[in-house]
Amino acid sequence: MFEISTELRFSSAHHLNNYEGPCENVHGHNWIVKAYARCSKLNEIGLGIDFKDLERALKSILETLDHRDLNTLFEPKKLNPSSENIAKYIFSELSKKINNSQCRISRIDVQETPGNCASY
Repeated sequence: MFEISTELRFSSAHHLNNYEGPCENVHGHNWIVKAYARCSKLNEIGLGIDFKDLERALKSILETLDHRDLNTLFEPKKLNPSSENIAKYIFSELSKKINNSQCRISRIDVQETPGNCASY
């Protein structure tokens, strides 16, 4: 099994509903997202998935989150825009673009502040 990863960043604001503390107020983060794909086989030139393809697909998803108030995207789905829910959202959207019989998204890491990361 091969695992390929890429890392990109985006900036956005959010606030956590029903949270008692400063995070209930609107604030922003410079998020770091790392996407992992597991590939069972290599293609004819020895790649599981081209880094550029994984990066391009992840970038297209992050562009929909960049410089946005994430609450406007997550609240209609009855979700708090927590790092955990953001990771699950990105996993789901990226899986639609990447998954096939040879390669699947295996994990998404979302880091909102240095040293604090949620994975799905």
